[in-house]
Amino acid sequence: MEDCNSSKGEVHANFTKQKNSSARSGICLKSSSSGRSTPQNSPSFQRPHSTLTPRRESKGVAQCYGSNRILLWLLLITLWAYLGFFVQSRWAHDEKEEEFSGFRSRQRDATKSYDELNQHHDLIAKNISLSVKIEQVVNKPIDVALAKKEYGVLPEVKASTRKRRRRPMHVLRGKRRRKHKLESGGLEELEPEIPPRNSTYGFLVGPFGSLEDRILQWSPQGRYETCNTKGKFARLVWSRRFVLIFHELSMTGAPLSMMELATELLSCEASVHAVVLSRKGGLMQELARRQIKVLDDKAYHSFKTAAKADLVIAGSAVCASWIEQYIEHFPVGASKVAWWIMENRREYFDRAKDMLQRVKILIFLSQAQSKQWQKWCEEESIKLRLQPALVPLSVNDELAFVAGIPSTHNNASFSAAKMDERRKLLRDSVRREMGLNDNDMLVMSLSSINRGKGQLFLLESARTIVEDEPLHHDNKKMPVSFNDGEHHDNSSVAFNNISSTFTKSKEVLSNNNATTAQSLKILIGSVGSKSNKVDYVKGLLRFLAHHSNLSKSVLWTSATTRVASLYSAADVYVINSQGLGETFGRVTIEAMAFGLPVLGTDAGGTQEIVEHNVTGLLHPIGRTGNHVLAEHLRFLLENSFAREKMGIEGRKKVQRMFLKQNMYEKFAEVLDMCMTTK
Repeated sequence: MEDCNSSKGEVHANFTKQKNSSARSGICLKSSSSGRSTPQNSPSFQRPHSTLTPRRESKGVAQCYGSNRILLWLLLITLWAYLGFFVQSRWAHDEKEEEFSGFRSRQRDATKSYDELNQHHDLIAKNISLSVKIEQVVNKPIDVALAKKEYGVLPEVKASTRKRRRRPMHVLRGKRRRKHKLESGGLEELEPEIPPRNSTYGFLVGPFGSLEDRILQWSPQGRYETCNTKGKFARLVWSRRFVLIFHELSMTGAPLSMMELATELLSCEASVHAVVLSRKGGLMQELARRQIKVLDDKAYHSFKTAAKADLVIAGSAVCASWIEQYIEHFPVGASKVAWWIMENRREYFDRAKDMLQRVKILIFLSQAQSKQWQKWCEEESIKLRLQPALVPLSVNDELAFVAGIPSTHNNASFSAAKMDERRKLLRDSVRREMGLNDNDMLVMSLSSINRGKGQLFLLESARTIVEDEPLHHDNKKMPVSFNDGEHHDNSSVAFNNISSTFTKSKEVLSNNNATTAQSLKILIGSVGSKSNKVDYVKGLLRFLAHHSNLSKSVLWTSATTRVASLYSAADVYVINSQGLGETFGRVTIEAMAFGLPVLGTDAGGTQEIVEHNVTGLLHPIGRTGNHVLAEHLRFLLENSFAREKMGIEGRKKVQRMFLKQNMYEKFAEVLDMCMTTK
């Protein structure tokens, strides 16, 4: 027994000793199922069937359970808040198609209202229409619509599918009110839209771009690669940087000319950036299609880009404000500005005169314009740095090709001869769409609709033919004002001179085979142009409302860059610019390229283009010229041979003087002067 007790005592002593040493070494011992003590991290300790668990572990589980409960509550609160935010966001922004909580979708209502307002948006460059009324003298209202263009595209009102940050409703309502006020404030610049079918003031036709593509059968991708790499212009601009300043993007002469200049520079491997001072108009999509980079900023960023360019070309007198700010930021940059001025009225000179002597060089379109601006400069004691250059406009290669004139588009499979056949087919198709027959003589005038273009005088002259009434011109009852700051008292002299030569023109151009007189049709464009004047268009509509027979002979067409079909369908072109006359008249040379005789005013650049009795007939400006214009229209109605002969001569003159290569040869001289002269 003693031995047993002694052995037990030794075991107890050893166990105590071992336990104390383990405690000192930081190792926790635990009894296993076999009764042996093992370290806590040993494999036998981690077996799942271990029956002994310290109390501190049960305490940790309780703490863990408590913390998990807190996390669970936080998670539930978060989900609840997110659900509330989601529901409120759906309600505010109407992202579902179905109604929510009894509230209808505001944006669906807006879309519906826009759809109702735009039932005929495809007829005039997809405009947003706002209705107004014009009261006639007979107290019968004429329904007209004021059309607001948005870059030629109808903006679609759709509910957004993206999540947006929620804003207070009163802020949104305020923004909507401000936006509506902004849009309604621009109505003064808009022009009445002509309904497609009416019996009061003529029919709306076109545009015919899709018809052109289908009949001409060419791909638009290769239209713009037209650079003559062997020419001087290409050598001068290759790898150089240019900044072009557009004053607006309307489909009128200056923006179109600048767009084609940018296209030519790009095709000749130059770097081009465009600065657009006003984006109203329909050319933004066309600029993107031609891959012309438009700077978003028209202030300091554009100034920095211009300072790094080799040359800055401004395309209108309206660019004076931008040029002034640019020179203020970079005074040295004034020596790199070429100013291509395309206006010829005193108000534009007054706007630009402070900057004329600071730029490198001025470029004009015609001799008449150049002489007039230099005269104004002398009156204001303005000394120019260099003698002004003269660069007339040209017929672009695309129109020349459709007209049957050899151009860069010619190739073995697509010659001018084949284009002649397709142009005749295009003419027949377009005239059929317009409702014309072979006995109709279509007289066309494509320009912005305003007082300076003289559309009312054209209608007054046409009325004497359609209604077979004598023309009575009473200047006291119907005063004429063009607001160009110029007074002209030589209209009667010009009237007598042209009247005396008109008899000679009959003798020269008439022949024994004169055809039976045709019926007169008038086509007026461009509806939807930013340059149109509302009051003037209303006056045209009132005039037509009083002359129902004339209104049946009037057609309207919208503003478009696809004009080949219109020139193909026409028989005579009228350029009736008033005041100082047309600066140059790009449409004049385009009409001549298509073999059309031109009836123009004896003023400005028109008298430099149109040779009287050769390529067309000239008449005086103002209402005193209406009688002469009416006689010219009547003469061409009765003599198809004269029309054909004038058209052939005009086409020859275009091929000799007004093709693209002629223009860029003169532009190369200007560029050479700008880049070599300090």
